Amino acid sequence: MTRKTRKTGPFESLRKLKEELARKAEDKLDSKPAPPAPIRSRKPDAPEDEAALLHRLFAGVEPLDRSRGRIPRQRVERSAAAERAATRGPDEARAEADAVHEHLRTLVEGGARFEVADDGRRVEGRRIDVSMDALRRLRRGLLPIDGRLDMHGMVLQEARAQLELFLRTMRARGERCVLVIPGKGEHSPNGSGVLRGEISAWLSQGSSSEHVAAFASAQTQDGGEGAVYVLLRR
Repeated sequence: MTRKTRKTGPFESLRKLKEELARKAEDKLDSKPAPPAPIRSRKPDAPEDEAALLHRLFAGVEPLDRSRGRIPRQRVERSAAAERAATRGPDEARAEADAVHEHLRTLVEGGARFEVADDGRRVEGRRIDVSMDALRRLRRGLLPIDGRLDMHGMVLQEARAQLELFLRTMRARGERCVLVIPGKGEHSPNGSGVLRGEISAWLSQGSSSEHVAAFASAQTQDGGEGAVYVLLRR
């Protein structure tokens, strides 16, 4: 029995190459991912009816009862301090403000640092760090007087300001002892000196006290009860 042998030639090689290329192309197509499904656009909801929307929003809301009229305003009661503040004059308000400022200044400077005695006729005082011997010498008029301030005819606010200016100036010049003359107030309407009543407070508190070491009513030859020796701080 004769077996037929298949001949191979150039055309057979081309056929095999063609089949190989066709198989690779088919495999490549099979390996591609499937295209995404198309996104369907969502149809917007139909707009809600305006009347139904308002009804839903205002459900449970009750209208105000206008038959009772407007709500009356409440009357605010003012305190006694507020009533006084509303009726006081500009001079009284200024004096009160000055007193508050002086009090605050005293607190900042360390509070009360003077020992003061005032029997209604004679006054004296000293800083707690000033010796009693220095006060006795001042009281007896043993220190030479380096300057004088006569406050006769001055009103309260003017006298206070002039006293502070005088003491500050004399201290800056290096003076040691000065004489302040507030007067006795014998010609005042009520017979008592307003300045005389304030002088010990001014010298022991507030801005003037910053320059004072001690003070005492003067001897008769220097004005007596109507004048005050002031020992200035170094």
